[in-house]
Amino acid sequence: MSRDIQLKERWEKLVQFLSDRFSQGEDLDLDGIIYLIGVQELGKVHNKFKKDEKLNLMHIAICRLLEPYGFYEFDFVDRDGWPHYKVKEQLPALKAGEQSVLMKEAIVSYFLEKGLID
Repeated sequence: MSRDIQLKERWEKLVQFLSDRFSQGEDLDLDGIIYLIGVQELGKVHNKFKKDEKLNLMHIAICRLLEPYGFYEFDFVDRDGWPHYKVKEQLPALKAGEQSVLMKEAIVSYFLEKGLID
């Protein structure tokens, strides 16, 4: 099976898995899944977040997702419990479709690592 087909199949299974658990009948989109990862990484799953905190959660998720690719490195957790990352390497200029594929790949890898999908 080609890598692209495998990614597509895993992505669809992951979207269904997460949507069944965290959505009211609609499939989660890429941003929604990134947000969930941010909440997971923060570890405060029952909190209500303000708009700026939601953006920070998405930033945490993106840093965590792209850390294995060498773009970010975990730095520290602040006194409020928020993780911080430092940039190791600038992201290359990618077209929108390429960004989407990179993020989907990283998200699938994250959930494989967590043992939530196979």
